[in-house]
Amino acid sequence: MADEEHDQNMINDDDGEVVLNNSDPDYEQPSYLSRLLLQPEEARLWDLILLLFSSDVESRDFIDCSGGRRPQGADFHPRWLIFISVTAQKLFRRSRQPMERIGRGLELWLNLLSNNGGLLKLLLKLLNGKVVWPERSSAEFTSLIGNLDRRVEMDKNVRPGHRRYKAVLSLMAAKLSYENEAFVKSVVQDRWKMEFIGFYNFWNEYQGEASTQAIMLKDTTSAPNLTIIAFRGTSPFDAAAWCTDVDLSWYQIQGVGKLHAGFMKALGLQKTGWPIELVSPPQDNGNHPPSAYYSLRAMLKEEMKKDAGSKFVLTGHSLGGALAILFVGVLALHGEAELLERLEGVYTFGQPRVGDEEFGGYMEGKLKEYEIKYLRFVYGNDVVPRLPYDDRTLFYKHFGPTLFYNSCYKVKVMAEEPNKNYFSPLWVVPKVLNAVWELMRSFMFPYIRGRELRETWLMRVFRVLGLMMPGLANHCPQDYDNCTRLGSWPSSLHPPDAHNPEEKLIHHQD
Repeated sequence: MADEEHDQNMINDDDGEVVLNNSDPDYEQPSYLSRLLLQPEEARLWDLILLLFSSDVESRDFIDCSGGRRPQGADFHPRWLIFISVTAQKLFRRSRQPMERIGRGLELWLNLLSNNGGLLKLLLKLLNGKVVWPERSSAEFTSLIGNLDRRVEMDKNVRPGHRRYKAVLSLMAAKLSYENEAFVKSVVQDRWKMEFIGFYNFWNEYQGEASTQAIMLKDTTSAPNLTIIAFRGTSPFDAAAWCTDVDLSWYQIQGVGKLHAGFMKALGLQKTGWPIELVSPPQDNGNHPPSAYYSLRAMLKEEMKKDAGSKFVLTGHSLGGALAILFVGVLALHGEAELLERLEGVYTFGQPRVGDEEFGGYMEGKLKEYEIKYLRFVYGNDVVPRLPYDDRTLFYKHFGPTLFYNSCYKVKVMAEEPNKNYFSPLWVVPKVLNAVWELMRSFMFPYIRGRELRETWLMRVFRVLGLMMPGLANHCPQDYDNCTRLGSWPSSLHPPDAHNPEEKLIHHQD
């Protein structure tokens, strides 16, 4: 059920829709808000069983559907999806500590191997007592994602001013966001020769923990200076991030559209909605970190004020990409014209869908109005950009141009990636054959394209797993890095016409 604080900050209009009750007289209300919020902490096993056999969705305590509109619950399929979402969230919540222990143990083992020169040398050092033990907070400690692809150097062939430069820099920053603060600072300052601004853990009001991470840096070699914000994606053993991903809750704002509530919560959605400014409740004594959106917005304003001609870029891989583009959406919702005018572009890699078709139209209008470049990179059979589903039950749709790269790193600018919902039976054989080629390619590329393209043994393990689940290996940053380094570049980035079904392939550059 919605808590009392939520109800006190929202009022119902005559039609039963919910209106944001913002106390700021200068704030233009974003019209009406309705919602479908899933609250797994309130769901018992019996509640979930009843959900499958009863269409009375509104009577379930763990489903908050304010706004005077009944959710699509009469059919079994929507109820089944709610069941899956809530059950998955409950499982991830209960598995949090085991997942964390497994992840930490695996990362420790991987760093033991790398710090001691491999398995054979590690065994020898164990015998003579000279093992180099990794320190988790050190600049040498690498995450699981970092062990999949150890490249941290910028592409030396792509300099500031090159048409690929911002995409390359964005991808590298998105990869770097998975690492610890000392590692990030070392790479940014010592290898990239850029200014390290900060590493942040942001508060998720709904999860009650600091589960959203981002890094901020400044490239002073660009003209103008460029500030980069990179949101961290979903780490494999981060239960809180997985809860965000599988949460099928949504908010609907009139004139804006429906948005994925799980991603919005991670960005900083309050239980009072999206007030233009935060007013801390009396019981909050500053005992937790700030929320992502409000904190980053304030820091960006300060950075833009200090450097009048500078611009900024938003980026992220996976969940991080979703947060990057939604950050723009909330800036537009709040009428932050000055910041939007300084936004150079949004570059996302393996980004999931974040809203419905109406939201896509709203965002395309804002991107055009403020001349913001939005490039969404999709590699091969990556499953994440094809989720949540785009069907009659789940309304999610991508917007803007899709830079789709195949397994030869050839690009097509498309309205939508092929096999948009991933699980089509017609694509099973092509996906497996492609996974076989990618495994072969991992051994061939060092001899064909250079030793710097040699994949780690861990990445090759993921390639083998990809024979059973091709979308798994394709989501790793390794291939997205190769796309920006080796891939072709489109001759034009003009967004396709999403309303023209004939216009699927827009531009192709060999």
